[in-house]
Amino acid sequence: MTSTVPALGTRTAEGSALQAVLLDMDGTLVDTEGFWWDAEVAVFGSLGHALDEAWREVVVGGPMTRSAGFLIEATGADITLPELTVLLNDGFEERISSALPLMPGAARLLAELAAHEVPTALVSASHRRIIDRVLTSLGPEHFALTVAGDEVERTKPYPDPYLLAAAGLGADPARCAVIEDTATGVAAAEAAGCHVVAVPSVAPIPPAYRRTVVPSLEHVNLPFLHGLMGY
Repeated sequence: MTSTVPALGTRTAEGSALQAVLLDMDGTLVDTEGFWWDAEVAVFGSLGHALDEAWREVVVGGPMTRSAGFLIEATGADITLPELTVLLNDGFEERISSALPLMPGAARLLAELAAHEVPTALVSASHRRIIDRVLTSLGPEHFALTVAGDEVERTKPYPDPYLLAAAGLGADPARCAVIEDTATGVAAAEAAGCHVVAVPSVAPIPPAYRRTVVPSLEHVNLPFLHGLMGY
């Protein structure tokens, strides 16, 4: 999408400017949701359990405690949540040993935000060890701060990660645009009072008030994000 990019201070009809952009990681910027599911299938396979494909929509985008806990309960696997968390993180890291594929439009959007010095944060339910690995593909220079799921008492779908990110950037959550790919992340961002751009990866997400749904990041640029502040 090409257009003339306004200055960061450009204001909407309501007289309020976009103050920050907060981005999810898995499935939003990097094409990793399939890697997580493959790791889950492999780990439970080693424990003698097959995962139902329908469960993929249940666990996508969730914090490790929720998704892993659900799979333990659904399968009856004889493993504790801390043990499973380690195995899943290990399995995922094995699958991202090389450069990760970015989602269409991700590199262009990050470069555009950086070029216009828009305060930007990466906000993920993944653990710090995973975020730090993925940042080598995304470029840590694109983010003023990052928030990991194991660094907050309550992660997505609670608003805490997005409230923490907004505060860290000195931004009003109501003047922040959040980009997410799952219902869990959307719920967290909306609970924080942010405007949301949903780019569904695995399960569909309907549009709603202060929520815009697009098919890919190729439909998102800085003028588009400024425009969200008008409603």
